[in-house]
Amino acid sequence: MGIGISVFFLALGGILAFAVHDGIAGVDLTAVGYILMGAGVIGLVVALIFANQRAHTSHVSVQERRNIQE
Repeated sequence: MGIGISVFFLALGGILAFAVHDGIAGVDLTAVGYILMGAGVIGLVVALIFANQRAHTSHVSVQERRNIQE
């Protein structure tokens, strides 16, 4: 899950948890909103950790050369 999807889940969860007052039979939209916000936070943290790890890696290219003298 990338940063964009995580922010989307945070926004959608906030809307469901705090702004929607209607209900669907058998579904607690406030709980669904909190679950989506939690998933968004976890996804955002994981995405930022992976982005930080990618920024600190080094790529080494090894070239083997053989000098053949005749």
